[in-house]
Amino acid sequence: MIQKRTTIDPQLYEADETAWLDSMYQLIEQGRFDELDYHHLGEYLADMANRDRRRVESRLTVLMEHLLKWVYQPDKRTRSWQRTILIQSEELLDDCESGVLRKHAEASLVKSYAKAVKRAAIATGLSVQTFPAECPYTLDQLLSSGMPGDQ
Repeated sequence: MIQKRTTIDPQLYEADETAWLDSMYQLIEQGRFDELDYHHLGEYLADMANRDRRRVESRLTVLMEHLLKWVYQPDKRTRSWQRTILIQSEELLDDCESGVLRKHAEASLVKSYAKAVKRAAIATGLSVQTFPAECPYTLDQLLSSGMPGDQ
């Protein structure tokens, strides 16, 4: 079988990332490793890893913000808050199936909690000092399907 050799346009990465990804996949499938765009592949993989880490931090922050509102304003609880807590917990659990992202979530807990406290204070009108100075949640509690702090 004769393989058709094509040259990948060096500008394709900047012009159409999806088409570039398709072309990189095709080259890998065909075993044409010498034609891969290693520079951009490295850049793309690093960007993907950063996106994954930012997504985990964002989910942690949103989840803890809503948990704080849930716990510190029980008379204002809404189904929307409950839904957000559930969704963020489920999505975070999915993200943390990868050991690397779980370790990142654990390492990001303090930073994400600090952001969540600021956001919860603004959303509730409560003082930042109302909330615990240190994160009261473990990652396992945040990943559970229950409502931490709602005993």
